[in-house]
Amino acid sequence: MDNSPPPADELVLVDRELAHIEARRTQLLARRAWLVQVLYQPVRAATPRWPAAPVTDATPRSAQNVLLTLGGTLLTIAAVAFTLVSWGSMGIGGRAAVLCAVTGAALAAPVALLRRGLGSTAESVAALGLVLTVLDAYALHRVALSDTDGLGYAAVVSAVLAGAWAAYGSALSRLRVPLPAAVVAAQLPLPLGVLAAGGGPTAFAWAALVTAAADGAAVLWGRPLPVRITAGVGAVLLGGWALLTGARLSLSSPWSGAALLLAGAAVCLYAAWRAPAGAVAPSVVAGLAAVAAVGGPLRAALPADWAVPGYVLCALLLASVWRAGAGARLPHGVRTGLAGAGASVVALGLLWALPPVAAGALGPLTRTTGVWSGEHAGSALASYPATALLVLAVAAAALASVPRLWARCGVLVLVWALLTALPVSLGLPYAATLALQLLTAATALWTAVRPAPSTRGLPLPGTARGATGPGPGTTPETAAGTARGTKTAASPAAPPVPGRTPSAADGPPARPATDPAAPTEPTEPTASGPTASGPVGRPAAASAGRSAPGSAPPPPSAPPQVPAAGSGVPRSGWASPSPGPQAPAAEPGTVLGRVAYAGGLVSAVDAVALALDVRGATFAALGVVLGLFAGVAVLGAGARRAVSACGAVLAATGLVLAGAAAAGLEDHWTALALLLVPAATAAVGATARPVALPVEITGAAVGLCALGLAGPRPAFLALALALGGVIAAATAVRPGRRPFASWAAAGLFLLAAWVRLGAWGVTTPEAYTLPVTVPALVVGFLRRRRDPEASSWTAYGPGLAVTLLPSLGAAWTDPEWVRPLVLGVAALVVTLLGARFRLQALLLLGGTVLALDGLHELAPYVVQVVGALPRWLPPALAGLLLLAAGATYEQRLRDARRLRERLARMR
Repeated sequence: MDNSPPPADELVLVDRELAHIEARRTQLLARRAWLVQVLYQPVRAATPRWPAAPVTDATPRSAQNVLLTLGGTLLTIAAVAFTLVSWGSMGIGGRAAVLCAVTGAALAAPVALLRRGLGSTAESVAALGLVLTVLDAYALHRVALSDTDGLGYAAVVSAVLAGAWAAYGSALSRLRVPLPAAVVAAQLPLPLGVLAAGGGPTAFAWAALVTAAADGAAVLWGRPLPVRITAGVGAVLLGGWALLTGARLSLSSPWSGAALLLAGAAVCLYAAWRAPAGAVAPSVVAGLAAVAAVGGPLRAALPADWAVPGYVLCALLLASVWRAGAGARLPHGVRTGLAGAGASVVALGLLWALPPVAAGALGPLTRTTGVWSGEHAGSALASYPATALLVLAVAAAALASVPRLWARCGVLVLVWALLTALPVSLGLPYAATLALQLLTAATALWTAVRPAPSTRGLPLPGTARGATGPGPGTTPETAAGTARGTKTAASPAAPPVPGRTPSAADGPPARPATDPAAPTEPTEPTASGPTASGPVGRPAAASAGRSAPGSAPPPPSAPPQVPAAGSGVPRSGWASPSPGPQAPAAEPGTVLGRVAYAGGLVSAVDAVALALDVRGATFAALGVVLGLFAGVAVLGAGARRAVSACGAVLAATGLVLAGAAAAGLEDHWTALALLLVPAATAAVGATARPVALPVEITGAAVGLCALGLAGPRPAFLALALALGGVIAAATAVRPGRRPFASWAAAGLFLLAAWVRLGAWGVTTPEAYTLPVTVPALVVGFLRRRRDPEASSWTAYGPGLAVTLLPSLGAAWTDPEWVRPLVLGVAALVVTLLGARFRLQALLLLGGTVLALDGLHELAPYVVQVVGALPRWLPPALAGLLLLAAGATYEQRLRDARRLRERLARMR
């Protein structure tokens, strides 16, 4: 009988085994190479160890730089002192000869020094030469041109020195000092020239801006890095001064300031365009300058209340370049900077519009009038510009066009702020204000329950930002093709649907995995070894050792593919671990629901606080809020549902209090009325499973408030405690609440009994303790019956202690004999029961109480006997007792140990 497999199956098995062998061979060769490298490392030649050189505090290069710097500084100081102090002791010829000779020597020496490779020395001498040129210019002004204007001469000299230093630095390109020094000197000609010509702040700002533009050109096209850094610092300082001057002028002289700001914005925008890597910062400056330039004339033309809205509108137009068709051709950094500048101005406008919102949200909570007085507190911001509403509305409309979750959250916040500030800004009457507050609360809570309309146009969680929608310049056909291609690449080939023929719209059929022309990629390994597609990319049926029905094996000429790293081949532990799972992103509806719910809560609280001015409005507002919260508790989900249920309970409590106040009930009667709330929450908790616990906790808190109201009247307090016990007992019927509610009911009933006894003037402690002792002993007996191993201290100890200890304290202060006698008999019975049933708690508690009670009864007689005895007899008896104890000390220890063991064996 031939058991050999078919040729196709056998070929598959052979290919698989060869692939495994080849992969294992590759791993073993890599391991062998590593072992050879470890075992046969080249031995370093032994070198004689010479004594280590002493550690120096500074490197030769740093020491050289310090020496050169000090030398150049000293020479500079000497040159300045010579020019300023010793100048008058020489004639004109001598002075000219000395200065020219020293300056020429200082400027010519770096040439020879550079040829000898002394670069640092050349730098120091060149710096000295540059300083000497400044001194030459000063000396020339003092001797020959003393009548000329100082500022004009300084402007001309700075320009000449900038050109000379630039030429000198270009000629000696290895020197690093002359070119940055030339850039520093080039900052002065235009500003000094304007000052010399008598120009004002505007002309000086224009000169600074032109100089900053030249610095920007040096930054963009300059080669040496020090030159670019120096020019960049100059551009920031002078350009910032010019823009600040333009901003100040836009407040006093809008048109002159606008020209200056627009010119500065153009310079910054060009710099950002030419340098895309750092385009964000200059684009932000350009955007701010453009907004200030356009907003200044608008501010002058419009009324004062419209100044901020004018700036905000300009900022929104600027921020729109992020999505406009023209903005799509701008570099990304430029668009980001302009949009950031516009968003910053809009944020400042929203901050300006915040006071009416704060007044509308916090005003009702800070009451200045009495409850139900019919008086309404006036708004402290009645004179605030009403155009704040326009700022909020325009910002909300702008954010609504951005398909992002954060923008949609901002829309909800701004719409809520607009509705909250509307009564303050427009001065609406009381009824309209209350109605608007309730409408705002209802709208926000409905949005929290049904956030789907507010999520339209938002991308799904986990979607790439580029796939959220067509970007600028993308056609619908291109977007559809991209989406189709993404879907085709991300999803496997779908099986054909029965009864449906493929059409041309479905595209070409997917290439099978076994197609030789299809590029294969290594698949992820599994715990069982090879992947589902096999080690060589074949179907799973082939990798399992059996051919799929109707499938042909690959041609024998095709060599088996060696699995790459990460395929199904077992590895030796050198692979890197896979990244951990990421937390799922929050759903847009969930986030928007939370934002809307927070606004609804604030509006509901404001409406209730505002409605306290009028009695009818209070009932109406509480009723509406109760209905809203109850609706959210029914239709909502998660934490919003529980919080709304608690809010509904509080609204119902407010209705009960309002009804009691309207009926003129006293506090103790109001307390009894408040108990309706925990009774209702107990009934609701039996049916509303998801919100049962928070509702019942809120009802219990209201019940505690009711007990506080009934506290001054003990009779009503006892009644309230008893009613609370009834409610707790009814709640204990439910299995889930039985452990806690049963104990709560027992405690409330006990407190009710104690308060009632106190109201009747009962002072006997047993009247208070026996109602606790009897149930406690019954519970302990049942527990011991169910669990014989339970300790007697936990079963009977609390119940006995509650009665025996207070009764013992009362017996010690009671002059009568009845209480001590009854207590002694009871303690004796407890002791005997403890000895009979070997219960430690009963024996010790009963024996202790019995001994103390007997001591209290025998104390007077003992005192009399001791008083009748001679004074020497008590010490003698004590000495005899000590002698007897000492003589039988070991026996007493054994007896005490035996007694302790017997007590320990008791339960």
